[in-house]
Amino acid sequence: MLKRWIVASMVVALMTTSITAQADGSSAADAPATEPAPAAAPTPAACTSTQEFFATDCPLTWHGITLYGAYDIGVGWVSHGLPENGFNYEGESLVNRNGNKSRFLVAPNNLSQTSLGIRAKEQVVDGWSVVFNASTGFNPQSFHLANLAATNTINAGRARDTYSFAGDGARAGQVFNDEIYGGISSVDFGTLTFGRQRALGTDAMLLYDPAGGAYSFSFIGYNGLMAGGGDTQDTRWDNALKYRLTYGPIHFGAMYKFTDGQGGCYSAASTWTAATCTPENPHNTAYGFDVGGTYDKFSGDIVYQHVDQAISVLNPLLGPDSPTQPYQSTLNSINTNPITGANLIGMANTEYGIVTNNSAIMGAAKYILDPFKFFVGYEHIRQMNPTNPLGVGATAQGDYVLSGVEDNNLDSPKVVQVWWTGVKYAFDSQTDITLSYYHELQNNFRIPSTCSPTAGYRSSCGGTLNEVSLYVDHHFTKRFDAYAGVAYSDVTGGLAIAIPHGPGVPYYHDNNLAPTIGARFVF
Repeated sequence: MLKRWIVASMVVALMTTSITAQADGSSAADAPATEPAPAAAPTPAACTSTQEFFATDCPLTWHGITLYGAYDIGVGWVSHGLPENGFNYEGESLVNRNGNKSRFLVAPNNLSQTSLGIRAKEQVVDGWSVVFNASTGFNPQSFHLANLAATNTINAGRARDTYSFAGDGARAGQVFNDEIYGGISSVDFGTLTFGRQRALGTDAMLLYDPAGGAYSFSFIGYNGLMAGGGDTQDTRWDNALKYRLTYGPIHFGAMYKFTDGQGGCYSAASTWTAATCTPENPHNTAYGFDVGGTYDKFSGDIVYQHVDQAISVLNPLLGPDSPTQPYQSTLNSINTNPITGANLIGMANTEYGIVTNNSAIMGAAKYILDPFKFFVGYEHIRQMNPTNPLGVGATAQGDYVLSGVEDNNLDSPKVVQVWWTGVKYAFDSQTDITLSYYHELQNNFRIPSTCSPTAGYRSSCGGTLNEVSLYVDHHFTKRFDAYAGVAYSDVTGGLAIAIPHGPGVPYYHDNNLAPTIGARFVF
C-alpha cells in the first residue's frame, strides 16, 4: 500500500507541475530509453505553458529541477504465455519456460519503461555543476512498482501449470528501482556520480540496440543478460561510483560497485544444520570500463564488466503442490543438498538463487546512412562458480532474502555469446520502421558432456535462442506516438530447459509469437 501511495503521489506532482512549470532553469528532456551522461546533456528552454508542453518536447523544469518520465501501454497476443500479474513490467513477448497456452494480454511498457523521475543540474562555480537523478518504473495498469522478485514470491509453492508470469530483474520493488545518484560534473574533467546507477553495459545496450531496449521487440532489452554482463539483476548496481569523460570524438567510462547486502550462512557439508554453517560476508563487488567514440556517421563502444557473486533467480520456490524436487522444495538448500532439521529462515517472501562470478566483454557499433541507421553488436560472457560462496539468508536485488542458494551450479565454465543486428528506417519525419535480430549461443558445460535428444538435455547442455522482431512507430507529436509490431522467439538444447537441474525439465513450448499494438506518452 505504501509503495502504491508513493507512485500515486508522484503522478499528482507530475500533473501539477505540467500545468504550472515556468522557465527558471535548464536541463535535458530525458528520452526514457537513452539517458545521456549529465555532462553531455543539452539545455533546451523549459516549458512556459501547458500548450507548449503538449505541442513540443520542452522539459518540465522549475528552478533547475526537471520532472520526466513516460507512460507506455498496449495490448497483445502470445502463442504460449501465462496469466499476467500486477508486478510484471516486461510483458510476455519472449519465449517463456512456463508459458503454456495462447492468450490475449494487456501489454505493459512495450517501447519504454513506464516511469517517473526527477533530475537536477545546478552550476556551483564556472564550469562545475552538482547533478542529481532519481527515477523509478512501474506497471502502467496496476501502478505497482516494477518488481520481478514479487512475481516469483507470489507463485511460490504453486504447481508449475498454475503459475502467473514469473521472471528475474534488477527492478525489485525499490522506491527508486531505476536509478538514484548524485555527484559533480565538470565541462573539462567529466562527471563523477555515486549511488544506484545503470551498469555500463545497460548504457551501451540502450545506444546500440536497434529496438532501443524495447521489451516487446528486443531480446537484449527484455532479458538483461547482455546489459548485466551475465545476469539481469546486474543491469543496475547499488553503491556504485561511475565516471564519464568525453574528449572530442572519444569518450571513456569507468564504474565500481562496493559490497552491500547480507552473505547468509554457508556449509559445504552434504548435510548441515543452522548450528554447523558459517556466516558469510558479501563479496559482491563489480567493476567495468567503456571506451568509445564517433567518426562522421559511425559510432562504436567496447565495454568490459566483471561481477562477483552475481545472482540469478530462475523459478519460484517449489512447494507441497509442486513436483517432488529435493533441490528446490520447502526445505532450504545449498549446493543442491537439503539441510537437516529446521529451516534457517522462513520460506515466506523468499527466493532461490544461483550464484556465479561473471566476466563479459561487448563491442557494438552504429552507422547512419540517411534514412537508415544500421546496428551491430556482440558480447562474450564467461561465468564460473563463485570464489566466495553465498549462503541461505543472503540478499538479492530489493533486499529479497534467498532461502535456497547454489554456489556450484556449473560443472565447468559457462560461456554465453550474444550477437545482434538490425536497421531502423525513417519512412518519413514521423514514422520509423525497425527490424531486429538477436542470437544467443550457450556452450556445453556439462560433465560428462553427454547431450542429445536420446541422452536427454540439461540446462548445462549447449543451446541457442533466437528472436526476430519488426515494428512500426508513428509520432503524432513530439511526446505522443503509437506503434504496432511482432516478435518471434525460439530456444533449443540446454536453453530450452526450464529448471536448472537434472534430469532436465523442459519448457512447455520452445517458441513464442507475440504481436503487439500500443501507444506511449513521453514527458
